[in-house]
Amino acid sequence: MPEPEENILTLGIESSCDETAAAVLRGGRVLLSNIISTQIPVHRKYGGVVPEIASRRHIVNVIPVIEEALQQADIELNDIKQIAVTYGPGLVGALLVGISAAKALAFALDVPLIGVNHLEGHIFANFLSHTELVPPFMALVVSGGHTALIHVKDYNHFTLMGQTRDDAAGEAFDKVARVMALPYPGGPEIDRLAAKGDENAIDFPQALREKRNYEFSFSGLKSAVLNYLNEMKMKRVTVNPANVAASFQKAVIEVLTQKALEALSEAKLDKLVLAGGVAANSALEQRLREAAETHGFHFYYPNKVLCTDNAAMIACRGYYQSRIGMFSDLRLNAVPGLSLMDVKA
Repeated sequence: MPEPEENILTLGIESSCDETAAAVLRGGRVLLSNIISTQIPVHRKYGGVVPEIASRRHIVNVIPVIEEALQQADIELNDIKQIAVTYGPGLVGALLVGISAAKALAFALDVPLIGVNHLEGHIFANFLSHTELVPPFMALVVSGGHTALIHVKDYNHFTLMGQTRDDAAGEAFDKVARVMALPYPGGPEIDRLAAKGDENAIDFPQALREKRNYEFSFSGLKSAVLNYLNEMKMKRVTVNPANVAASFQKAVIEVLTQKALEALSEAKLDKLVLAGGVAANSALEQRLREAAETHGFHFYYPNKVLCTDNAAMIACRGYYQSRIGMFSDLRLNAVPGLSLMDVKA
C-alpha cells in the first residue's frame, strides 16, 4: 500500500553556488533537518565566488552534509522516498556535484529523482516559514542572480510578470559593496552601513519607473554610484560611506516596492511573498511591511536561514512537483542559465 503523501520523506540537495546543503522534509511542510555548509570564509579573500574552488569544496562537503541531514532527521537513508536536487540556474561545476550525488542516490535507492529550478525553490521557502500560506499570490524574487515578479497561481502554475534586463538587485549590492571596499558578501554589509546613513543624501537614479512595466534594471544605478564616488575623489571631497549605502539601497528598494504593489493590483491579489537572498535585507523587509499595512495586503517572507541558498526549499518545491508527476530521469543535467522563463505557464 503506498505511503500517504503527508508522510513521504524527501531529501533535498542544493549546490548551485557556494553553499553545500541537504535537508529532509516530511510531506510538504514539516522540516526534519536543514544542513548548510557555507564557503563564505573561503571566497571572502577573493572578493567573490571562484567557481573552480566552489566546485572542489562541494565535492568534499556533499556526502558529509547529506549524512548530517539524515542524522539530524533521525532517519536512515533507506527511509528516503524521493530526491530533489537543484539543476539550475547556477555555476555549472557546482551544480554538477549536487546532481551527480542525487542521481547516484536515486539509482541506488531506486527512488524518483526530481530536478528543481533554484528560483522556484526560493519562492517555496515561504511555505516552510508560513504553514498557512497557500496560492494564489505575487512573488517578488530578489537574489544575487535574479530579480523578478511572478504570479503564483497554484503550486505548479506560474506566470512571469517581469524580470531584470541586466544586473539583478543582489548583484548590484555586491558590486557597489566591492567598489566601496566592503567585505564579501556585500549585501549584508551595505544593509548594516545604510542603517547609519541618510537615504536622502544622494539622488541616485531609479530606472523603468513607468506604470505597468514590471521589468527591472540596476546596471545604471550601479554605474551612477561608481561615477559619484569617482567624481568625489577627483574633487577631493570626503564621502560619507553610510550616506552612499543608504541612498543606493533606497533607490533599489523604492523600485522593488513600487513594481510589487502595481503587480499585486493588476493581478487582483492580496498576498505578496518575498523570496531570495536579498529577502534578508532589513530595510526591504521593513518597507514592504509598511506598504502592506498601508495598502491592506498580506506580506510573507522566509526565516533568515531560508532566505539564502538552502536545500529545505528545494525539497519543498520537489514535493509539490512530485504530486503531479514532475519527475526527472537519470539523464538530468545542469542548466546553468535556467531562467524564470522556464516556469510552467
